[in-house]
Amino acid sequence: MEKSDVKISRKKPIYPVSVELRKYLRSYQREARLPVGYNDLLNFYESFPVIDKNGKDTLWQSPLYPPHDIERLHNGLKRAYAMLKASGNLRIVEHKYIDKIEYCTFGNSNPFRIKIVNRLNDIYDYFYVKRADASRIYGLELEEIFSPNQVNYLVDGNSLIEEHIAGIPGDVFSKTRLDHTDYNPKRIAKEFVKFNERCMITLLGDMRAYNFVMQITPDFDDFQFRLRAIDFDQQFYEGNLKVYMPQYFKENLPYVKLAMEHLTDKTVLQYQQEEQSSIVHQVRSERHRLAALRDVSKKDNISTSDKILELRAGLAQYHNNPDYYKCLTMTDIIELNVKNVIRQVRL
Repeated sequence: MEKSDVKISRKKPIYPVSVELRKYLRSYQREARLPVGYNDLLNFYESFPVIDKNGKDTLWQSPLYPPHDIERLHNGLKRAYAMLKASGNLRIVEHKYIDKIEYCTFGNSNPFRIKIVNRLNDIYDYFYVKRADASRIYGLELEEIFSPNQVNYLVDGNSLIEEHIAGIPGDVFSKTRLDHTDYNPKRIAKEFVKFNERCMITLLGDMRAYNFVMQITPDFDDFQFRLRAIDFDQQFYEGNLKVYMPQYFKENLPYVKLAMEHLTDKTVLQYQQEEQSSIVHQVRSERHRLAALRDVSKKDNISTSDKILELRAGLAQYHNNPDYYKCLTMTDIIELNVKNVIRQVRL
C-alpha cells in the first residue's frame, strides 16, 4: 500500500434534493414530516465554544436560544428522536430530556448534535440534525446497500436527522489504541484494507481518520474490528481517484504503516477479494433498491463535468480499462466499478 497525501476541494457545495430523489426516499420510508427542522435550530442569538476535558477547542459551539422557544425545540427534538428510533412511538421518550444542543462550524454540513438523556438511569444517546445534502443522502444509501452496516436517517424538506454511529474516532484510535497489547494488529490492518477497497468501489471520498470510527467487539478468543464511515458529504463528487482511497491521506498513515508491516501482498489481495465478494452479495440481495437509486442518481447533477472526466480517466488508467471513457456520470462510473467486481468474483 502506497502512502501519500491528497488535496480535495475546500468547500463542496450543498446539492438540493431533487424531486426524483424525494420520490425514492418516500418509497423506502426515508421521508417524514419532522416537528423540528434545521432552520429552527439556526434561530439562536448567541453561542460559546465547547471545550474538551483537556481545555482544547472542539470546533463545536453551544448555542443559546430565547427562553420562550426552548420548550418547543426540546419537545420537537424528542418527537423527532422517536420518529428516528421507533417509528414515532412516543413511549420511548417519556422519561427522556434534551441535555445539549451543539452546533459544528467545521466542514460542509454544519450539523447540530443533540444529546438526549434518560432521567431514570442517566443513559444517553446522540443524534444529528443537518442540512439535507443530496451528496450525503446518496452516500448514506450506498452505505446501506453495499456495506454490512445499517444507517438510520430521515429527510424533511431541507432537513436531515441522522442517528449517531458509535465508535472510537479513527484518529483517536490510531493515537491511543493502535499498539494495544490485547489487539491483534493483523486484524486491524485487514479491516483497513477492506475499508479502503469498499470506498474506492463505491466512490466514498475523504475518509480521513476523523471521518470514520473503529468499532471493537470482544470475541471469545480475540477482538474483532470494523471501520465505519461517519461522513458521507464527499460521495462521488471529486475527480481525483486518490480521494476515494483512504490509504493516500496523511491522517491514515498509522493504518498504512500497520498494513505494510503486518500484511504481505498476497494477504492484501485476499482481503480485497473478500470485500469484493461481500459487495457482490449485497448487490444481489439489494438489486431492486440499487436499480431504483441508480435510475434517480443518473438524472441528478451533483458533480461537475470536469471532475467526471478526470475521475473516469484516472480509473481507466488504474484498471487499464478503456470502458471508463464511456461513462457520462458518476453513477455510470460506480456501475462499471460494480460490474468489474462481479466479473472478478466470477473468475
